[in-house]
Amino acid sequence: MKLRLALEAGLTALVVSAQASAQGAAPPSPTTPSALPSVVPTPAASAPAASSATPPAADGCQEKLPPGKERPKLTEKLPSRGTSGHAFTLALSIEHGKGETVLPGGLQLSGESAGLRALERQGLFLPDPDGGAGPALERTEQGDRVTTKLELSFVPLPPNPGRNLIEVPPLPVSIARASGDVIVLCTQRHQLVIEDPIANTSNPSPKLNPPPRPQREEWTWLKNALMIGAVALVLGALIAWLLGKWMKRARPVPPPPPPRPPWEVALEELFDVRHAGLVAEGRLAEHFDRVSDTLRKYLGARFGFDGLESTTREALSVLREVQPPVEPLESIESFLRQADLVKFAKIVPSAEDGELALVRAEHIVKNTLPSAAELMALAKPADAEPSDGAERSTGGPLTPEQEAEIWGPKPTKGKGTP
Repeated sequence: MKLRLALEAGLTALVVSAQASAQGAAPPSPTTPSALPSVVPTPAASAPAASSATPPAADGCQEKLPPGKERPKLTEKLPSRGTSGHAFTLALSIEHGKGETVLPGGLQLSGESAGLRALERQGLFLPDPDGGAGPALERTEQGDRVTTKLELSFVPLPPNPGRNLIEVPPLPVSIARASGDVIVLCTQRHQLVIEDPIANTSNPSPKLNPPPRPQREEWTWLKNALMIGAVALVLGALIAWLLGKWMKRARPVPPPPPPRPPWEVALEELFDVRHAGLVAEGRLAEHFDRVSDTLRKYLGARFGFDGLESTTREALSVLREVQPPVEPLESIESFLRQADLVKFAKIVPSAEDGELALVRAEHIVKNTLPSAAELMALAKPADAEPSDGAERSTGGPLTPEQEAEIWGPKPTKGKGTP
């Protein structure tokens, strides 16, 4: 759109100059605003008059150069042939000084310009700048010289069909200098042959319609469904993987159950010995050995020493230091020494001795049971405060009711139980 300005302004000057020449009058000065309102700006009042202005050309375009100024190099390029309805380009390349500007007024054009109407009467039309064939102005600096490239496009639409010869009239190009002077250059007159689009075909006939092109239907809903399915599949796999990792996570090991009280284990083992039938079978030494080991293991677990690996002297030494003192200590010492005689001295006991040893071991276990206060202290956490009942409880063996409350009912005694 900018280029149409300059072009119309130049065409207006050409038309006015041609009309003045036809009437025998002098063409208007290029500095007159009516002649070149957009391409050549009016010099300032203080600017010196151009004394070296060249006389007007025969075609109405007049070049103007300041005194002593060398004419800038103007290169033009235009095809010699064209096609009706197809745009062709006039390429201008101007080499000038660094302080000079080509088309200082910009590319401004009015659709009602007389120059544009005159150009249209020749069969040349300016294409729409938005259609891809608009004017182009490019400036390239190389040292102290500048090359400005200007491209003007025209669409030939001759009024007569067939081959036509169209002339592109000289067009003025204004260059403004830093001093305020204005240089006006004129392009050459160009002629080109315009052919019809079907000029190379003799007696052309109408062409048939092209074959139908296959139409591709886009299934948007299917594409969206596939995309959503793919995303859902990925998310499902990710969720399944995370769930599997969470299910396989390291979990805290539950604490082991608390150990059984040693007296409970001892009474159970003595109950098993009683019903093993060793005395009835005459295996008295084995009977004494099992009863002795059960009692030694119980005493060690109850009072804090290794009863099976300790000798009788070591076991009695530990038991004498226990506080409060173990009341049936004499009975424990008598039982352990009798068991040593059977085990080491090879004394053969009688069946009554075997039964008596089992009864004495059961009495020793029952008489050394912890008191209610000790049981309460073992049952509650270490940092818990003692209850009132524990503070009021006294030491001593448990009553049958307390034993039944803590350990439950005793197993029914079988045959031979005293």
